[in-house]
Amino acid sequence: MEWKELTEQSQLEQLKTQSEEQPVLIFKHSTRCSISRFALKQFENEFDLQDKIAPYFLDLLNHRDISNEIAFQFNVQHQSHQILLLKNRVVVYHKSHEKIDGTELKKYL
Repeated sequence: MEWKELTEQSQLEQLKTQSEEQPVLIFKHSTRCSISRFALKQFENEFDLQDKIAPYFLDLLNHRDISNEIAFQFNVQHQSHQILLLKNRVVVYHKSHEKIDGTELKKYL
């Protein structure tokens, strides 16, 4: 899976704009958490939408400020680990922890 890194708050506006043309996925990952690592690997194994979604990876330990801004801008409570799907500038789907399911994501495209 070819993740693009989300490392600057300024990227959020770009992601919103991009979501008008193509759905954008954000995977918020705690790099020190083994459960988060397992969820990431499981998601990558289930994920077969590479050509339909632009996937972004957010390292929560290094960029908690971006996660806080995501929570604020999209009115979605911060969770670790979490996925969010943006379409037309809004979050249309978000799940965290064991509820993350790559196959369920297809329903929201």
